[in-house]
Amino acid sequence: MAPYRYLEEYNIEVTTELKSRYEGIIDELGEDAAREGLVKTPERAAKAMLFLTQGYRQDAVEILRSAMFRESYSEMVLIKDIEVYSLCEHHMLPFFGKAHVAYIPDGHIVGLSKIPRVVDVFARRLQVQERLTDDILECINTTLKPKGVAVVIEAAHMCMMMRGVQKQNSVTTTSGFRGQFEKIETRNEFLKLISSDLS
Repeated sequence: MAPYRYLEEYNIEVTTELKSRYEGIIDELGEDAAREGLVKTPERAAKAMLFLTQGYRQDAVEILRSAMFRESYSEMVLIKDIEVYSLCEHHMLPFFGKAHVAYIPDGHIVGLSKIPRVVDVFARRLQVQERLTDDILECINTTLKPKGVAVVIEAAHMCMMMRGVQKQNSVTTTSGFRGQFEKIETRNEFLKLISSDLS
C-alpha cells in the first residue's frame, strides 16, 4: 500500500519570496532560522499563509453562479453553524467561530454547499468581522437576487484573547439583513431558528 501523501499546490515564486521574509522575521526576533527545529518553519509558514489567504484567488460570485437552479420554492433556506476561520487584518491573528446564513429564494436556489464555500472565500482573506459579514451578505444578495438575505457571525478573536485586553471568554456577534429579513417578523424567525436545536 502506497504511503498517504497530502498534496497542495503553491506558486513557487511567491512561496520562495514569503519563505525568505519569514526567515528574516525569525532572525529579527532573536532566533536562529537555521536551528534544527526551525529550519523548515519559514517554508511551512509561507505555505500556511498562502492557504489562509486563498480567498484572494477565488471568485465567490462564480461559485454561486456555478450552481444556481430555477426553483419555485419561496420559503427560508438556512445554513447554520458554518465554521469560520479568518485572520484579523490588524494583527494577523486568527478569529474563528460560526456563521449562520439564510436567504428567501425568488425564482432561483443555489446548491447548499456553495453557501459555506462563499463564507470561506471571504474568510480566507485579511478581514474584520464586520466586513466579512457584509461581504457574504452582499455577494449572495447581488448574485442570487433573493427576496431576502440574513447573515450572523459569532466569533472569538485571538487578538483580544492572547494580547491587548486578554479577555478569553468574549465573543463578538455581527449581523446583516436585506430584503424581507428587514421585517421584524422574518428576522425573529431567523434568529429563533439559529438559536434552536432541532435534534
